Amino acid sequence: MDYHSPQFFGYLIGAIHLLGLIAAAHAVFTVRTAQGAIAWAMSLLFIPYLTLIPYLIFGSRTFDAYIQARRQANQEMHIAMADLNWRPWVEEALAASNSPAYAGLRALPRLSRMPCLANNTLKLLIDGQATFKAIFNAIDQARDTVLVQFFIIHDDDLGRQLQALLLKKAAEGVKIYVLYDSVGSHALPTRYSQVLREGGVDIRAFATRRGWFNRFQVNFRNHRKIVVVDGVTGFVGGHNVGDEYLGGNPRLSPWRDTHVQVGGPVLACLQESFAEDWFWAARKLPPLILPDTYPENGMLCQVLASGPADPQETCSLFFLDAIHAAQERVWITSPYFIPDEAVFAALRLAVLRGVDVRILIPSRPDHRIVYAASSLFAFEAVRAGVRMFRYEPGFLHQKVVLVDNDVAAIGSANLDNRSFRLNFEIMLVTIDAEFATKVEQMLVNDFDQAREITPEDSRDTHRLQQLGMRIARLISPIL
Repeated sequence: MDYHSPQFFGYLIGAIHLLGLIAAAHAVFTVRTAQGAIAWAMSLLFIPYLTLIPYLIFGSRTFDAYIQARRQANQEMHIAMADLNWRPWVEEALAASNSPAYAGLRALPRLSRMPCLANNTLKLLIDGQATFKAIFNAIDQARDTVLVQFFIIHDDDLGRQLQALLLKKAAEGVKIYVLYDSVGSHALPTRYSQVLREGGVDIRAFATRRGWFNRFQVNFRNHRKIVVVDGVTGFVGGHNVGDEYLGGNPRLSPWRDTHVQVGGPVLACLQESFAEDWFWAARKLPPLILPDTYPENGMLCQVLASGPADPQETCSLFFLDAIHAAQERVWITSPYFIPDEAVFAALRLAVLRGVDVRILIPSRPDHRIVYAASSLFAFEAVRAGVRMFRYEPGFLHQKVVLVDNDVAAIGSANLDNRSFRLNFEIMLVTIDAEFATKVEQMLVNDFDQAREITPEDSRDTHRLQQLGMRIARLISPIL
């Protein structure tokens, strides 16, 4: 056959469209959400040249086999923990029943696999300098075990500082366990991990691409950021390990992010979340440490670990529960604002109830398609009465929720479909008026440095830009 003939190109185009039709039918029957199924099916039908390969990578299967394997691994991990006399928190958990603010989060007790615990201490860490100074200081003081988990680890100045510190502590006899996501850290050179291994650090990649058919699967990413030192000091939030988190990327600098330093019984939950992910990667448990005593007083905290292997969509249901619980205000910051219909409806209902609904998003894009889709959702939210703000000094990456005067949540989950249904995420929910006041002060400062989006912004947007936003929104469920 003449591969340059019009007849060959006709057959090729026909074959691509036939494959697109088959893939579209497959998407209708297998994609987990109606919005995602529609987005894939329409794009596969009309532009299969651009979407067939992405569908094979991002959306070709529901990955039920992977989900079942993950659930089985979690069950094996908990069986292995049964002899450790773990979860020493029955009395602390009972304290949550006496909190009216916690009672307002009606679904949270059953939504989370881990209980709400009393007697915890938290310190708000604003931006990268404070966060990594605290993390490095804690690791430097470690005497027994350090657990480190990040979505992204870069082999840059900050990444090499972490590497050097871990090698130093390993040489002192401290047991070090490092877990990174294979997709988020795709640029991490093999030599980085090899140097750590040679220095006595146990480092693993979290991957979901087991098996030949899953080798191109990049959907299920472990987006969690957890550090626990000696079972007594922990960290969770939005930072990854990279110079950009310290303002090293001029295009996005200054980088705005938030972490928290944690002490108390809730560290057992952070360790358990890490243990589940580590067990998946290594098929063995890391050391888990419970202190002999805990503080006599402190705040209520609950770890909400979510992921695609959950029996329900834990992350999106948490946002729904938090928004519905709000009586006076709900303030949310997220780098990506791509809510599903349920969350968007909850925001509208909160406005109708008279709740002060504010959402802070970036003014600078790190992913242009996501930014375009977020912009259209922002315009629609403004028309519904939600107060939308764009943070102007630099890129906003923090993930924070503040409900009324007592409830705050800080962690890794974004307000988008990927966090809702595909990523492994973790949020630390706190019920404490004093800590909520500190979060409020932080967010007020952020809002003071932001520009509020107005209805005029939508009307002033060029028609070509609006078209691009609508196309981006069409594919937003699969972003």
